[in-house]
Amino acid sequence: MSQGQARVISTELLPNSEAEWKRLVKTTYIGQDGVTWTWEHAERTTRPKGSAFDGVSVIAILEKDTGREILLEKQYRPPLDKICIELPAGLVDKGETGEQAAVRELKEETGYVAQALTTSPIMFNDPGFCNTNFKLVEVSVDMSLPENQNLKPELEENEFIEVFHVKLDDLWDECVRWEAQGYALDARLASFAKGIQVAQKYGL
Repeated sequence: MSQGQARVISTELLPNSEAEWKRLVKTTYIGQDGVTWTWEHAERTTRPKGSAFDGVSVIAILEKDTGREILLEKQYRPPLDKICIELPAGLVDKGETGEQAAVRELKEETGYVAQALTTSPIMFNDPGFCNTNFKLVEVSVDMSLPENQNLKPELEENEFIEVFHVKLDDLWDECVRWEAQGYALDARLASFAKGIQVAQKYGL
């Protein structure tokens, strides 16, 4: 995927009054030492009422004759001014379960139709910086379905996503190669890849 014309042309401070997706706050708290402290952090403002989490990331493994492959995405991310390699992911809609959100987001972003298998506990991306959290959902993709032969993603107007897949056994080595090529790596993907590599190393 080429970055094409995508580039940052300006950056400025954003007042909370103009923010649509997140805000910067200062929290005052009492620490374990009994002393009062303050902490600067960000909060996502889009979490649906009644939901305990913001979104999902999706682990979609394709069973192929040549071995298992994982479905990934390349997407330009303005905060990094780079193309990032990621797991399929997205925000949960009001009333959705993690499983429902994962199946919907996978269909919208990649065109693949899937069924949810397992769901992780709620996980936090960067707890020292923000309250954003997500669930990691493993899905099954039946490659024999006609829908999965003729893919029809349903991207939003400002979404430009390249979908691709790589061999699961090679994922960590691919992550190292992608970084050397100048891509950014999403932490969820890189952590998953490193976990596989460590499991292989110790025969787990």
